[in-house]
Amino acid sequence: MKLPPNQKIAKKWNVYAVLGYPEISIDKWRIHISGLVKKTLELSLDELYSMKMMRIEGGFHCVEGWSIVDVVWEGVKIRDLAERAGYDEKSMWVLFKGLDGYSAPAPVDYVLEEDSIIALKMNGKPIPYEHGYPARPIIPKLYAWKSVKWLKEIEFREDYVDGYWEERGYHQRGDVWLEERRRK
Repeated sequence: MKLPPNQKIAKKWNVYAVLGYPEISIDKWRIHISGLVKKTLELSLDELYSMKMMRIEGGFHCVEGWSIVDVVWEGVKIRDLAERAGYDEKSMWVLFKGLDGYSAPAPVDYVLEEDSIIALKMNGKPIPYEHGYPARPIIPKLYAWKSVKWLKEIEFREDYVDGYWEERGYHQRGDVWLEERRRK
């Protein structure tokens, strides 16, 4: 696998929870798809598991310069969820929101790529809690800070809004191949 510029293969994960670890009641957990959509969706974990899933391998890149290349994610294409909700083509951004209060915006064209998913499994098992159980977006072309753990909402927006790290000077888009780490 080809690494993005200035990334090094890591032997182990660095696990971050900048806002702490949220409590999760899986029987009450839902993912909401909202914003510029024809109908707001609310899906349980069982409903997500009942949808067509896809696998993507490797390509988890931290803005700090480490990459994990031997991970396999499985989940639902974000495009499928967007189409099911009837997203408005005026949407330019998607804001991902986690149960811990963390959020990250991503450009809609990256979010709707064929390999962008809401991951439910990591290496054949449900995503471990510290890695964002029950769900997190995986957008291979963007740095990992865009991969919000403990996902609760996907909001389609016309306008841009900063997320947690963007408020602290990180790049709005975060393309790993263009090394968009910080705002200039």
